[in-house]
Amino acid sequence: MSQQKLGPSAVWALVLTGAAGFMAALDNLVVTTALPALRADLGGKLEDLEWTVNAYTLTFAVLLMFGSALGDRFGRRRLFTAGLAVFTAASAAAALSPGTGRLIAARAVQGAGAAVMMPLSLTLLTAAVPAARRGTALGIYGAVTGLAIASGPLIGGSLTEHISWQWIFWLNVPIGLALIPLARLRLAESTAPDARLDVPGTLLVSGGLFGIVYGLVNADAHGWTSAPVLTGLLAGSALVGVFVHHGFRNANPVLPMRLFRDRGFFGINFAGLLMYLGMFGSIFLLSQFLQGVAGYSPTEAGLRMLPWTGMGIVVAPLAGILSDRIGGRPVVVAGLALQALGLACFALVLSPGVSYAAQLPALVLSGIGMALYFAPASHVLMSTVAPGDQGTASGTNNALREVGGALGVAVLASVFSARGGYRSPQTFTDGTVPALWIGAGAVALAAALALLVPARATSGQAPATAAALAAKIPAAH
Repeated sequence: MSQQKLGPSAVWALVLTGAAGFMAALDNLVVTTALPALRADLGGKLEDLEWTVNAYTLTFAVLLMFGSALGDRFGRRRLFTAGLAVFTAASAAAALSPGTGRLIAARAVQGAGAAVMMPLSLTLLTAAVPAARRGTALGIYGAVTGLAIASGPLIGGSLTEHISWQWIFWLNVPIGLALIPLARLRLAESTAPDARLDVPGTLLVSGGLFGIVYGLVNADAHGWTSAPVLTGLLAGSALVGVFVHHGFRNANPVLPMRLFRDRGFFGINFAGLLMYLGMFGSIFLLSQFLQGVAGYSPTEAGLRMLPWTGMGIVVAPLAGILSDRIGGRPVVVAGLALQALGLACFALVLSPGVSYAAQLPALVLSGIGMALYFAPASHVLMSTVAPGDQGTASGTNNALREVGGALGVAVLASVFSARGGYRSPQTFTDGTVPALWIGAGAVALAAALALLVPARATSGQAPATAAALAAKIPAAH
């Protein structure tokens, strides 16, 4: 195997894209342990807390593939730098927010910046690194973003407890300000001249998903049969339906529906959506349970989440070896089944006086399950499409998982508010337990859908291009 060393340009690309990826990945979960402090300081209701999380994930999801296409069309370095600038400015705006409305708006802009920054970071990295060393470089990039996800609740909790919640956003500002000029100086520009933008498709899916999530988030406050909720759900569903039709009929859609005709592609993508629905929605509630009911400080809550969020550091390498030996499908299915079992264990043991020791088996099961799923999921995804479609397949998969996360927070919080609330530790538990059962059911259904994936990946579909190589690393999870 070639021992070709990374040159200065490749090292700079790895450092710059890795730092940008860390920031974008961190902001997916960094706010979870700060939610009680945000609620106390800004006076937000449950739906405000939901939007604080969902405003980021939703704009990130719906603009992810559009952001990549913008870079291909107008210059990847130029758009990467612009996305980084937008993300940095929005982080400062979030830190300065005097109320939940402005915070939610800033989080939405943050997500838009990340949606441009993240996919282009992988394209820029693979273009800068020699072919013989791309696997190593992408492995380092994946480890950095994985570390961001694992440490998100802990970093958010520590900053909230020891400084203030504003510092979970201020943290991004000096890093972003340092990266912007370095990116302009050290990254090479490139374009894809034939790239086309699907503006109608982006508008359809953005409006549709916003309507559905708006309806779910506001259902408890306004009632399921109220005009705003029904309008959001029905109009949103209609727009998504038109988007699906657009994806079949348009020559260059942002989400090509023809790929879903393959049962393996359909299975692994919707398994990812349902897994994120159960996982994100559960973390949203459990991070608040650890503080509001169990009485832990934000830092203590973040530390106690590590058996779940940080398990991938230990398990993922073993899962990769296992998937090479027996195929990715059984590892993915086992991971999803363990994640579902972990959430079910949470639902069984949760009570106002539950000890951490009683919660630990559920945390460990969920962590092992999540790691077993993530390690082979990208390879399983790539095995379902031709090499020329791998970049699109990765963008589709990441977008659907982010949509699942946004829906998970909305759906599980809606169940929580209907069955319980913040009035007392008992009402919080009463609302959380049925929500966790919904989350466990969603992940169990994901395990069943993953069975649609072919038993073994085909060896003839290894990535052949820089974009395809980049697609093997999922964005920000």
